[in-house]
Amino acid sequence: MFADLGAALASFGMPALAIVLFTVVVRLALHPFYRAAVRGEKAKAKLAPEIQKLQKKYGKDLMRFSEESQKVYKRNGVSMFAGMLPMLATIPFFMVIYQVVTTPNPLLDGTLFGISLGTHFTTGFAWVFFVLFGLLAVVAYVTVKWQQSRMTTTPTPGFMTGLVKVLPFGTILVAAYLPLAAGLYLLTTTTWTIAERALLYRILS
Repeated sequence: MFADLGAALASFGMPALAIVLFTVVVRLALHPFYRAAVRGEKAKAKLAPEIQKLQKKYGKDLMRFSEESQKVYKRNGVSMFAGMLPMLATIPFFMVIYQVVTTPNPLLDGTLFGISLGTHFTTGFAWVFFVLFGLLAVVAYVTVKWQQSRMTTTPTPGFMTGLVKVLPFGTILVAAYLPLAAGLYLLTTTTWTIAERALLYRILS
């Protein structure tokens, strides 16, 4: 199946562009899920101050804290898992894309600036990888700054503050390990993610 999908994308004649366009089409199809996720996250954020008060009140009594938190969410018509379930629904789609850009198929026989899309940084050391890493770093930096700006309005556990600063840059390590095609996909989808989330947080109530 993955080979057939890769062959179909490769048939467009510009495999690198096909990866970008295919990723964009999939992200557009998944937009309703992300829209629902952001709505859920914003609904939970509004209740965060009340949840923090419960956390201080019940301290280490996790059972009581959990019970009272559930009551708060239920009273306000908000699920404790709001923002998570829509995201989980998108996993199968990304598993398909991942297989297409990493499994040997006609798509990976294409090239980007003369470099095979199936080339790995660890074996090729092609200049295009350094451009890719630089662009991924820029997107990661923008993502970190945006997430930090969200922390000023949404209470965040201490350990998350550190993770937010480093996790987005993990895409560079992933791109260094996977084929160039996968790196191109990562650049497209991470750029889309930060742009989409920033927009949705701005326009959704």
